[in-house]
Amino acid sequence: MIPLLAVLAPILARLIGPVLRIPVVVFELVLGIIAGPALLGWVHPNEIIDMLSEFGLAMLFFLAGTEIDFKALGRKSLGRASLGWLVSIALGIGVGFMIAPGDGMIVVAIALSSTALGTLMPILRDAGEMDTPFGKAVIAIGTIGEFLPLIAISIFLSVRAAPAATIVLLVFVVIALLAVYAARRIPHGRLHTFVSTTLHTSAQFGVRFVLLLVAALVALSIWLDLDMLLGAFVAGSVWRIMMSSASKKDAEEIESKVEAIAFGFLVPIFFIYTGVTFDLKALLASPLAMALVPILLIALLVIRGLAAQFSATSEMTKRDRSALALLAATGLPIIVAVTGIGVSEGMLETDIAAALVGAGMLSVLLYPLIGMTIRGERSAVQSPQLQGEL
Repeated sequence: MIPLLAVLAPILARLIGPVLRIPVVVFELVLGIIAGPALLGWVHPNEIIDMLSEFGLAMLFFLAGTEIDFKALGRKSLGRASLGWLVSIALGIGVGFMIAPGDGMIVVAIALSSTALGTLMPILRDAGEMDTPFGKAVIAIGTIGEFLPLIAISIFLSVRAAPAATIVLLVFVVIALLAVYAARRIPHGRLHTFVSTTLHTSAQFGVRFVLLLVAALVALSIWLDLDMLLGAFVAGSVWRIMMSSASKKDAEEIESKVEAIAFGFLVPIFFIYTGVTFDLKALLASPLAMALVPILLIALLVIRGLAAQFSATSEMTKRDRSALALLAATGLPIIVAVTGIGVSEGMLETDIAAALVGAGMLSVLLYPLIGMTIRGERSAVQSPQLQGEL
């Protein structure tokens, strides 16, 4: 059923596309809910799908890491986005105190301070926005909106006390920096040659190396009792550095193969399974949770939208700033991850978690669609590289 739903999702997106451009992940989520236990009961949670879903989430964050060029973004851009995130987490704590006082307050704050960069990347790429000032601002906001919440999860939601968790996190950061340093300093000539010579053979060394890199850093994160997504994100950054000096043709071909595995197989499983496991009954059974969904949806827009204004440039129009706020308020993967931790650790009630995930789903459905509509049709705006090819 899940492969069938994964095929139906882009077909539905294409059919509705001429009327309304809706991200394919929305259809994956909705189809998962319809086919799951909450409605038709055709798909039920099990360990195998759950494991594949975790791989899908890891690959989503890996690909987000590969898209980030810290030099191109610049310290100033990342600094503004970080300042905006600090404002978000402070406002999120205030919201959390009102709806889930106690330990749940931190869970709510982290959820409301996140931005789904991995979800926004394909939208920006399809719209030709990756190299525009607007697109770079979204990427900076999304980078911080994924990375810093993962740091917060690792410190504040760890089974260890905060000081010990901080020390463990610093150990991971040191190891990650060593990996980045090695990726920059070690000559890549032989690696690139081996990757190139196996691109069209059964060896497929490049793809295998990517999967090893993701598995190694995810395993390290789990071993250190950190969130596994932190390892996946860093793995993407390391891989980008390693392939930065490869030939353009080889780099693009490897990227295409990795994206095929991610977006063609594992990532759809994550989004469909998120729909399957969405606790619709808990949401519908709780009037409080039902009322919280639109409130939290608006809270996401206010909290992340306000933070996004720190990253807006002086050249941006009011339309651009509004679109930036809407895209920054798009969040789901980290919301799913952090609420899952909150429920399993007894920090968050099931109905509140369902309301947060429901708001995250609606943000993915509504905010990119409205934001890109306000921004204007950008399909004709291509990167300089693509314009040269055309």
